[in-house]
Amino acid sequence: MKNKLSRFAVPYVIWMAIFVVAPIILMVIYAFSAADGSFTLSNFSKMTTYAVVFGRSFKLAIIATVICLLIGYPISYLMAREGARFQKIAMVLIMLPMWMNFLLRTYSWMTILENNGLLNQFFQAIGLIDLYNNIFGTELEYFTMMNTQGAVVLGMVYNYLPFMILPIYSVIVKLDHSLVEAARDLGADNMRVFRRVTLPLSLPGVLSGITMVFVPSVSTFAISQMLGGGTYLLLGDLIERQFLGGAYNPQLGAAISLVMMVIVVVCMLVMNRFGEGEEQAVML
Repeated sequence: MKNKLSRFAVPYVIWMAIFVVAPIILMVIYAFSAADGSFTLSNFSKMTTYAVVFGRSFKLAIIATVICLLIGYPISYLMAREGARFQKIAMVLIMLPMWMNFLLRTYSWMTILENNGLLNQFFQAIGLIDLYNNIFGTELEYFTMMNTQGAVVLGMVYNYLPFMILPIYSVIVKLDHSLVEAARDLGADNMRVFRRVTLPLSLPGVLSGITMVFVPSVSTFAISQMLGGGTYLLLGDLIERQFLGGAYNPQLGAAISLVMMVIVVVCMLVMNRFGEGEEQAVML
């Protein structure tokens, strides 16, 4: 029976081999190759010149992930505690922006944040810019929000927040409420119940959400180019330039991609191990 069922897995194995395994093998080969195809480690030594880019990418990705967690967890918790009707409406509202193209969603923020955009027009209409000028003695005509690190983080949070909410919600909504009731029967208040029962049991969803937000954030290039104006180079921008830009160097691009992948995998393994330990200690 198992042999018969295993035949159905053949197409998926082939698909994984072609579109997942093969690209990783090619990336490893390119990372350790020179332009003439010979073996070299120079691609990795060249990356030291881009240490600032690595630091900036991980910094902004961590900030965006933390913000998504701080916003996403309360939303997920509230959704799980409410009735089915509220959950359906909230789910539609969360998923609705995802039906629009990623680039269009990011471009819409450009029209909001630009110097003569909707947000600055609103600030001018309510007199906020004039108030700021009077208090600080400046002569600003608008607040500069585009081409800043804050705009890049905002774009990350806006685009990836649903990836934090959905896994946390899916875990919390399935929690065994008898554990919560037992903790309350034993005299635990709401904060203690949340800290010792709900939060540890929801860690698998939290870790999944962190992974789904952090990984695309650290490797993004469209958001940084559109909202950052190319001012703040991130790893995704650097890799794209090596393969498609004027600084064509696919070997260096593959080396950067390989190092970034290894760092991300190590971070995820550490977080998963931490999550397993917390989950085991939930009832201690």
